[in-house]
Amino acid sequence: MMQTKFVKRELMALEKKRVYFVIDMKSFFASVECHERGLDAMTTKLVVADKSRTDKTICLAVSPALKALGIKNRCRLFEIPKNIDFIIAPPQMKKYIDYAAEIYGIYLKYIDKNDIHVYSIDECFIDVTDYLKLYNIKAKDFAIKLMGEIKDKLGIPASAGIGTNLYLAKIALDITAKHSPDRIGWLDEEKFIKTLWNHKPITDFWQISKGIASRLAKYGIYDMQGIAKADENVLYKEFGVNAELIIDHSMGRESCLMKDIKDYKGKAKSISSSQILPCNYNFEDGKMILNEMIQSGCYELARQHLSASLVHVIINYGDEKYSTVKGMRHMSETTNLFSIISKYSNDIYDEIVDKNRPVRRLTYEFSGLVDEDFERYDMFTDFNQIEKEKKLIKSVLALQAKFGKNTILKGVDLKENATQIERNRTIGGHRSGEN
Repeated sequence: MMQTKFVKRELMALEKKRVYFVIDMKSFFASVECHERGLDAMTTKLVVADKSRTDKTICLAVSPALKALGIKNRCRLFEIPKNIDFIIAPPQMKKYIDYAAEIYGIYLKYIDKNDIHVYSIDECFIDVTDYLKLYNIKAKDFAIKLMGEIKDKLGIPASAGIGTNLYLAKIALDITAKHSPDRIGWLDEEKFIKTLWNHKPITDFWQISKGIASRLAKYGIYDMQGIAKADENVLYKEFGVNAELIIDHSMGRESCLMKDIKDYKGKAKSISSSQILPCNYNFEDGKMILNEMIQSGCYELARQHLSASLVHVIINYGDEKYSTVKGMRHMSETTNLFSIISKYSNDIYDEIVDKNRPVRRLTYEFSGLVDEDFERYDMFTDFNQIEKEKKLIKSVLALQAKFGKNTILKGVDLKENATQIERNRTIGGHRSGEN
């Protein structure tokens, strides 16, 4: 235990010598839409929303000008006051991805990819320690340079947090930068304690969720100073090993380095997807949609060279008075083939779904994932048929990669209530902007 604490102190000492940026694009989707229209993202009133989904649709982004009027991000269209004149831009996820790639390209002009961690489509962590010496530039001036180049080339305004560790850089972005005219905040441990120890609400701090905040409130803790001065035994009893991270963050400490992020190798434990239907579907049409989704899921398994041994199906009815139903099957095979997996998913659907109730939401999940080299079949399997299906899948994936997912469709995808063609035009459930 003493050795672990010694190593941690050494890491903390090393961390104090480093400088990190977190750069975030302001109202990214809305800013892209403004730039595409030749408008100023900071003064134009614009929301990104798919109004074809009714006025209850959620706005994916709200421009800074609308935020200044009190319109909250992720609001619904009908919640925006009628007396405000604003532009509604339909989502174009593919275009946003293209812009994000160009922004990443700007970073790569000055910084090695091993010192950049893409946190989200519009936010990056950057270790700039060595580059400040290389370019003989101060941290704030370097942040201004990067932000300025993004604005000049792509018209996207940005904010930045500068910190002596990854955590402080993130907090400088999320809290401090918002109160700075140049949209740049900076923190070290001393300034963090001096200026933010009593900041409220505590949920403004990265990784302090409402759930954690409510658990802290049980002990009369409402800010970072409260955590820092609390009995550690109480915190460990309440949060287990996670208390260590909460305590460190209350002091502005963070031992994680960029190298730790780069060295981390995550492994997929499941593949899943969910779809809310545009209206209530009957039993048979619901099954048709499930099979479309299972087919897409099998293609995704094949793309990732994985096979599954368990399939889960969850169905929500259109009437809230009916409870959600769910089922799961352990397959005797471990595979990514639709011809096999669909038999299990259809069996689950037939077993759990009431034929007289309207289906509104469908979810599937494949788990028990292994590399496809470890796929398993029973002794009655026709391996010639297996090979034919695998070759077909390989061809389909190659064509989809080159020409798009709607290049090859099944006849069922052309039925009146089918949704696969439209889903293939989305990214993350939102319209890609491509035909």
